[in-house]
Formats: sequence, structure tokens, C-alpha cells
Amino acid sequence: MLNTGLGYNQKTEITIQNPMPLLDVRNLSIRFPTAAGAWLTAVRDVSFAIESGQTLGLVGESGSGKSVTSLALMRLLPPAARVSGEILLDGCDLLTLRENQIRDVRGTLVSMIFQEPMTALNPVMRVGDQVAEAVLAHRKVRKHDAGRLALDALKDVGFADHERRARDYPHQLSGGQRQRIMIAMAIVNRPALLIADEPTTALDVTIQAQILDLLAELRDKFRLAMLFISHDLAVVSKVSHHIAVMYAGSIVESGEAATVFGHPVHPYTQGLLSAVPTLKTERGQELRTIEGTVPALGFLPRGCPFEPRCEHRQPDCAAALPPLVQVGRHHLARCPVLSTEY
Repeated sequence: MLNTGLGYNQKTEITIQNPMPLLDVRNLSIRFPTAAGAWLTAVRDVSFAIESGQTLGLVGESGSGKSVTSLALMRLLPPAARVSGEILLDGCDLLTLRENQIRDVRGTLVSMIFQEPMTALNPVMRVGDQVAEAVLAHRKVRKHDAGRLALDALKDVGFADHERRARDYPHQLSGGQRQRIMIAMAIVNRPALLIADEPTTALDVTIQAQILDLLAELRDKFRLAMLFISHDLAVVSKVSHHIAVMYAGSIVESGEAATVFGHPVHPYTQGLLSAVPTLKTERGQELRTIEGTVPALGFLPRGCPFEPRCEHRQPDCAAALPPLVQVGRHHLARCPVLSTEY
């Protein structure tokens, strides 16, 4: 049992006391109201944990609830959203913090990298000043010291010419360089948890690999806990220690990366992996597809959300959402049919 890890003094400064597990999300559910007065469930009963120095890859199709989950961790959901469950950062539930307290958490203990840097960077402000601004927003330091810390962060993310690059504007940088600036802004205050939401989606394969290597290097150097969100299985497999597969707002399988990729149990995970070409895929060979479509949030099945598309479905699958059950060491699956055959 973790002790209370986030301590507050009169200035609501927050410090990490216990190293593991840093983040523990328990039974997180998120609903949004509609204009007609109904409620749409975007995330259902999601649980996972991340230790310092480890990466959890959260993978799933668009609309599966990945980004909504990350915004809930940052407390950036719109006010109308209804969130239940617990988001424990070193034992303290972030959902219970007041707005001024959660502002102390964002950018210091928890930082986020977004997938499109051009929409997040100020086009008329030098990138070095933007990194320094992230320091000044959260730390009581002089402007000169913030600039020095910004230069250090630019060096940390791989800019050999960091002093010159600090004077550039976003339009003068390539896509990969702009993403490095976003990473520098995220790590300049040395957060304990880094959330990377599709950080390589808009990049070509070569630059994508460089960014993934950089994130892994920073994670190891600063002992970061990292939540890496992507729809790309190949990307997730490269950077993650553990995997959680989401479908229609629920985690359907989770475990160590080697286990989930090497011995997938849930039919959805099996289908995703079968649809990815490998070195053994022959020219002209058809890849497997998953029949049907992801259900809309307003029409989620009462039971397993994958049941309408599953070739292994049984009558009981439609009755209620099955629980995540242990099917191996540190391996969980939300499938009563196949988990019993593991």
C-alpha cells in the first residue's frame, strides 16, 4: 500500500516521495452529455499502472478513448465531462485536487507531448523563448536562468547547435525539429510522468525512429514514467515495456510487451497483429482484416464491445461487459471465451 506521496505546503508545492508505481489509474470512466440530454460513455472501467523508468503503450484505433484518457490524466477535459474512478500520482488522487493545485501538477510533475507541434507552438515567438516560458510558468526563477534551462533542454533533445536554434521561429524548423522543441518544453521542468499522444504520427519513418530513440533515451536518463499513445503497433512495440490495448473505450488486453505481441489472447488484439505486415509476409499476400466497424459511442453493446465483430462470440458475451481476468503472469484479457483456454 502506497503512502500519501504528494505532499502540500502552504504554497501548494508538490514533491514526489515514493518512486513506484508512479501512476496508478483505477476504474476510470468518462462520460459526455449530448444535446438531447443523453450521456455518451467514452471510457469504461480503465485501469493501468506505470512505474518510474517504464513506458506503457496505450494502443487502439481512432475513437477508442486513448486521447480522452490522457486528457483526463492532465485534468484537461471540458467541464461538462463526468469522470469517475481514481488517478493516483504517487498515491494522491488527481481527481480530488482543486484547480490551483492541478495547475501546480501540470508542466512540473506531469507533462504532455501533442501530435501536431505546429498547432501547439506560437508561430511569432522564438522557440527558445517558448521553452523558457514553460519554466517561468511553473518555477520561481529569473528570466536569465529560465533561458539557460531552456538551452539545456534543447541540448537534451539533440540540438548540437542549441544556442542558434533557440533564436529560430517554428516555421524555420522541420517537422522533426519542431517535435523536438515540444519535447524540450515537456521535459524542461523534469516531470515525473510524460504523456506522449501520437508524437510521431506526422513524421516520416526515418525521423519517427529518431524521435522514438530520443524519448527512450530521455526516459532512461531522467527515470521518467511514460504513457505512450498510438494507433501504430510497430511504433508502440519499439518504445514500450508494457502494452494496454483499447477498444471502444475499454482496455481489452494488457501485459508485458513481449507477451502481448508474442501471445495475444483477445480476438481484437489477434486481429490487429494479423493485419500488420511482417518480414515473412510474401508479395501479394492478403493481410487479415477485422470484419465490421467500431460501434459508435451512443450505440455501445451492453456486453463486450467487440462481440458483434468477434468470430469466437458466445451468447454470454452480449449480456454484460466481461471483467479483465488474469490469463498469465502480468497478462490480463477481457475475454471469458479465450482466457479460459489460455
